Amino acid sequence: MDKFPMTVGGYAALEVELKRRQQEDRPRIIAAISEARSHGDLSENAEYHAAKESQSLNEGRIAELEDKISRAEVIDVTKLSGNTIKFGATVTLVDDDTEEEKKYQIVGESEADVKSGKVSITSPIARALIGKKVGDPVEVNTPGGGKSYEILNIAYI
Repeated sequence: MDKFPMTVGGYAALEVELKRRQQEDRPRIIAAISEARSHGDLSENAEYHAAKESQSLNEGRIAELEDKISRAEVIDVTKLSGNTIKFGATVTLVDDDTEEEKKYQIVGESEADVKSGKVSITSPIARALIGKKVGDPVEVNTPGGGKSYEILNIAYI
């Protein structure tokens, strides 16, 4: 059973989702199944089958969340420092072609969200950044082609 890195915030988000699914969604789904059962013949009861499918999906996600939480290696990014990029770093880059600045935080796979600037430790950009310092050029091979960046800032916040 491999451990995987995760920020404190990512771990807390998983715990919140697990609690909601166990304490709110599960009882609501059980009540929906019970209500649908009271309507009689289950073989042609669409409400019952929909509620059972919802229960299956919810229980599957609960199991997945419990597994992720049990295998998480929580890293408090605020206690990290240094001038090289590693897990948890918030990196400011400038695109060599467009001069556009971008900011990314390197996080665990389950908490990655590119729209909010969080990239997975296993993503091409994170792999290209690990071990680099401010001022270093970075070449990233993405599905859309190669990109060139320069590192402007590294922070652990």
